[in-house]
Amino acid sequence: MKKKKLSLPIQILIALIAGIVVGLVCYFAKWEGFTEDYLKPFGDIFVNLLKFIVVPVVLFSMIDGILSMDDMKKVGSVGVKTVLYFLVTTAIACVIGLVFANIFKGAGLFPILDGSEQEYTASEFGGFMSTLVSIFPSNMWQSFSTANMLQVIVIALFFGGAILAAGEKARLCRDIVSSFYSVIEKLMMFVISLAPIGVFTYMSWVVATQGAEILGSLALVLLCAYVGYIVHAVVIYSFSAKVFGKISPLKFFRLASPAMIFAFTSTSSAATLPVSKECADEMGADKDVASFVLPLGSTINMDGTAIYQCVATVFLASCAGMDLTLGQMVMVVVTATLASIGTAGVSGAGMIMLAMVLEAIGVPVSYIGLIVAVDRLFDMGRTCLNVTGDIACSVCVTNWEAKKKAKAAK
Repeated sequence: MKKKKLSLPIQILIALIAGIVVGLVCYFAKWEGFTEDYLKPFGDIFVNLLKFIVVPVVLFSMIDGILSMDDMKKVGSVGVKTVLYFLVTTAIACVIGLVFANIFKGAGLFPILDGSEQEYTASEFGGFMSTLVSIFPSNMWQSFSTANMLQVIVIALFFGGAILAAGEKARLCRDIVSSFYSVIEKLMMFVISLAPIGVFTYMSWVVATQGAEILGSLALVLLCAYVGYIVHAVVIYSFSAKVFGKISPLKFFRLASPAMIFAFTSTSSAATLPVSKECADEMGADKDVASFVLPLGSTINMDGTAIYQCVATVFLASCAGMDLTLGQMVMVVVTATLASIGTAGVSGAGMIMLAMVLEAIGVPVSYIGLIVAVDRLFDMGRTCLNVTGDIACSVCVTNWEAKKKAKAAK
């Protein structure tokens, strides 16, 4: 009889658990250097392979998705629904983050650290209009070489729309895109099959090197953020998956688990894109819709980052001896929600967004230095949540478009 092979989600889960165990052993045995020198490089190789295929996956999957829709009106419809979904869930995420941060602060669970001597300079943010200009590429090949995802998305939109507009004369271009995408899919599946190796090596390294911080004075701040991440995923994504996506919460999280685990260990939404696409396909999301929603979501959807900002803002404000007023909290929600779109595509967007929020309410930006050391631990959870939201959005938009099509057919 043919031996049954373990499914990829099970392989990734086993790799995650094994990575935690090995990481703890290395941490207590003071073998952090071993994970840094001999395990992490294999994780880096895997992430490099994912980054290597991200640009062609985004470019050809989006163009192929646009061509499959065969209608620029549908592309616009999907785009509007996607952006609205992300804006609404990000605003809700901000509220959840503020609620739990104030509960923890009110219960006296947040440590009061002295941040007056901290030094931190946030990367400069030129404003929304500057970001708007920057998403339109002046050099297509530079956009590809720097993996500027927003510019790659714009390039895909222009080429997809132009091919549709050219009609029958663009038949050869259609065939080339379809052929290239078939090849990229095969390459993508091979790279994804290596995911357990990447998860194991990265998890071992993170636990071995970050163990001290996990057990340190910021543990309760981390706990607050993760409670917010979990509640948002379980309540908001379960609700949208059940009501709008017509998929049970248990099935949704079971099928999304490979992307969630890999996002958690890699802390990169872009690198997780190929895995996210496989998960969305398993849930029945239209390939053309998923090909459009997921790349866009990996760039502008920041629900996890929004929760992190709110928790960090309340914590840093308390360290600065400030109690936020209701008006300031509303300012946090508005600033964080708009910044999730406005800082898209900017390097270090999470810290830039946090700096913007702190400046908006008068907290010294230098206080960010208190949490920089454990930012990766925050980042693991927020990236996992962001990716989960991308997949949920692709399922919801698929069903909304299906209802629209059914209504139009009557």
